[in-house]
Amino acid sequence: MTERDTDIEFDFFAEPETEEASERVRTPRRPPPGGPRRPVRPPQGLIPMLRLAGLIAFLILAAVLLIVGVRGCASSGKHAKYQGYIQDVRAIAKGSDQIGKDLNAALSATGIKESDLEGKISTLAAQEQQQVAQAVQLKPPGPLRVEHDHLIEVLKLRTSGLSRLADAFRQTATATARNSTISGRLISDQARLLVASDVNWDFYFKEPTQLELQNQNISDIGAVPDSNIIPNPELASTQAMTQVWLRVHGAATGGGATTGNHGSALVSVTALPDGKKLNPNGAASDNAITASTDLAFRVALTDSGDFQEFNVVVTLTIQKSPKSIVLHKKIDVINAGETKTVTFTNIDINGLFGLPTTVKVDIEPVPGEKTTTNNSSEYKVIFSLGG
Repeated sequence: MTERDTDIEFDFFAEPETEEASERVRTPRRPPPGGPRRPVRPPQGLIPMLRLAGLIAFLILAAVLLIVGVRGCASSGKHAKYQGYIQDVRAIAKGSDQIGKDLNAALSATGIKESDLEGKISTLAAQEQQQVAQAVQLKPPGPLRVEHDHLIEVLKLRTSGLSRLADAFRQTATATARNSTISGRLISDQARLLVASDVNWDFYFKEPTQLELQNQNISDIGAVPDSNIIPNPELASTQAMTQVWLRVHGAATGGGATTGNHGSALVSVTALPDGKKLNPNGAASDNAITASTDLAFRVALTDSGDFQEFNVVVTLTIQKSPKSIVLHKKIDVINAGETKTVTFTNIDINGLFGLPTTVKVDIEPVPGEKTTTNNSSEYKVIFSLGG
């Protein structure tokens, strides 16, 4: 065998072997049918994006919950602040109202001397100054600062009015009865300051404060308190204060407390809206009254004495089974010889239609009144549905 033959044999046997080996390396193994498969991995970078989105959602939820919580706390805190402020003002209003009641009692007291009245009013002025000090210490909610400043001004006006009222009685202590009208006017001018304070309380404090509470959506803390140091403005009139001065001046000289007559007298009773004046001597048919939702009784009375009277109580009684209807009204002040009226409303007469009954009116005797036969009267009446 020649050398070339050997080379040929080598080439023949070597090349197929090489190709077969190459094929075995390149051909991938197929997994058996039904065998395990590798999980499909998400594209590179998707997992970090999902984690970031979840973190952002969590932060948004936390922020929303935080805002809701903060707003809830703020709302609760705001409500408590307004409620506390109104409660504090309510206490001040109550104290100032009581000062007004004490003033009315002092001005209407029988037999009080000028020096005693002056001292009493000065004491009330000092008490009102304490109300001012309490108001200054309050810390109102921000939106109510202007209204609170007006509240302080009202209380200061009341303090000034009371002090000036005491000074007016002091200045007129030596005046003669001939100058009673001048004295009464001087006293009345100071009393009108107190009436003005009542108007200012409503106009500059109560009404705008109530409006601000509505704007703040706060409606469950009760109404803004009212306050009146002179419940009846008539008491501040020149005529009324002249009568007060005459009585006090007479007591100071030893003659005004006991001389003269005290008294009140019933003038008439009128059924409304008919306008029918009841006859105390008539039968029930003579006093037939049309029943309606507007039914009312107007009672007229006069000061039949020589003195100004205060807090005159009038009582209306309608007989009804099993319980009579009893209503009360009060006249704060009435001057000698003056006639005033009170009107009784909201009268429930169910069960009285077509049945005769009795209406009675009584005027409570005033202090020092001796004759009381003209203080009351009874009227036989019958209520009908009309025609």
